[in-house]
Amino acid sequence: MAGFDDLSSEAPGYDFSPGAEIPLSGPAGQTAATHALASAAYRDGAVADLLKANEEASQKPPKLSLFEPNLGEAFARGVQIRMLGGARKPLIQSFGTEPRAVVEHCLAANRIRKERDARLTVVMVIFGLLFLPGVLLWLLAFQLRRSIAGSQNKRVGAFGTAALVGLGVLAVIFLIRLPFEGFWALYLRVMLVAPLAGWLWAKQICERYAKDLRARWSSLLSGGGIGAKIPEAVQQNPNDAAAERIRLSLAKVGAEQASNLVYYAGPKGILGMGTRWGSWQLAEELRPADPNVEINPFRSWDVVRAIHDQLGMLERGPLHTGGFPTPRIQHWIVSPIGEGAKEVSRPEGQEVEGFRIRDFEVQRICNEQQFSSGNRHYLGVQFVLWDGQLVITLLITVTVLHHTLRVEVTGHALGPVHPLFTTKPKAKTKDVSKSVRFWETKTVTLPLVETKEVVRLAARAPFTWFPPVLDFLGGKLSLPEPFGLRHAWADKPWRHRFMADDALRTATPVLRVVHEAAIRVLEENGCQTENFGSRSQVLSGAVQAPVPGKADVYDA
Repeated sequence: MAGFDDLSSEAPGYDFSPGAEIPLSGPAGQTAATHALASAAYRDGAVADLLKANEEASQKPPKLSLFEPNLGEAFARGVQIRMLGGARKPLIQSFGTEPRAVVEHCLAANRIRKERDARLTVVMVIFGLLFLPGVLLWLLAFQLRRSIAGSQNKRVGAFGTAALVGLGVLAVIFLIRLPFEGFWALYLRVMLVAPLAGWLWAKQICERYAKDLRARWSSLLSGGGIGAKIPEAVQQNPNDAAAERIRLSLAKVGAEQASNLVYYAGPKGILGMGTRWGSWQLAEELRPADPNVEINPFRSWDVVRAIHDQLGMLERGPLHTGGFPTPRIQHWIVSPIGEGAKEVSRPEGQEVEGFRIRDFEVQRICNEQQFSSGNRHYLGVQFVLWDGQLVITLLITVTVLHHTLRVEVTGHALGPVHPLFTTKPKAKTKDVSKSVRFWETKTVTLPLVETKEVVRLAARAPFTWFPPVLDFLGGKLSLPEPFGLRHAWADKPWRHRFMADDALRTATPVLRVVHEAAIRVLEENGCQTENFGSRSQVLSGAVQAPVPGKADVYDA
């Protein structure tokens, strides 16, 4: 497959041998967002639609617009290289989705297009080499047509129109009166007609594969069971190095998804979790309950561990009303990066196992790294709702500075994927006037693959065997960095009333559970809790405010 030459099995610090593999499947209920992103690999349409969904994405301008990829081709190729390439940068976790499944669909889409291009290459060899001058003239005509249609410069458009008319006149002259006789006269006539036969053959091939791609696109958004088929990832023999590289690269994607290290990028919030929309802080002085008895020494980890145990009871309640689904509770290490950073770095050393920070290092950071530079510890409770379209994360951090204990809860929300990814394929139609009752109109169905699309695919087909050349001629999609499939294409959740309600409702019970667990630890260690209880009641009322804010933006 195109692009597999760039894959690498190198993964420092992580053992990908078969004996060390661990199933890293994500929680259930994430199919909607996963399938929406995966459907982009099978789509047609313009790359400009994908760039509008995220302004940080960009495309290198094509040298010749005839070789420009469409949305599905650019997305599948870009995701494959970005997530499986040997020299790729670290990935951001895609909460609420299964990134490996999306990558597999990109590989499957590329394989389908590879099969189509192999057939189109045969057509181009038969009709392109034997009748090369005629094919080049037809390609030149279509290139001029595309340039005229996409030109914003009136002078360029006028020149293109004149050139296209001149080419047509020259073709007519050659057909009527040729300067040659005999074989060359016959060849010149056939040269201009033979590409039409090749076009009819190519059109049938393109339509057959376009129906297949659209069927997979529609099935994914309809909840169908069409899976990604990537036989090239299955070893055919013990020496099949290419398949082994693909398998290891897919395993690496799953391992990075299971990492407990996330990155805070200023106003962008925590990458992968969304911006911080709310912050509630319980900060009071530590005083002994009995003035004659000192406080029993405890550490931040003791409070965090008690909160962790209590959060596991969130799905239980006094009434049978459905309530919370089972949350994902995990200790996170948050590393700060610049707002405009284009890449992140994974730590190495004895404190790291694969892509995860070891438990003893997590505990050390929680107890000791609470001020100045360095990573910070957060206890997170995460809810994946709306089939993965909404990810609600509440992070809890406990700090002790001098005599002050601070328990802070922050709310993060990652909204649904961009509406571009949830649109289903539609039949191509056009309204035309009736032949007799010309004042009335009727809807006619257009061919699934237009003439200009057949020419584009046929022109690109021979170059798909040389991906760097095709990227040079047709342009290349650059994905937004630091890249994560989910947060790169996420929309704001506040535009959806029910999603916004779910995010706001989650904060209140979580906040109360956190405060209850923290106060219980204080009581067990001989601390006065009246001031903490009073402050907790105030925060319990403040958290019910119906409007989310921008807690990561400071007007200072």
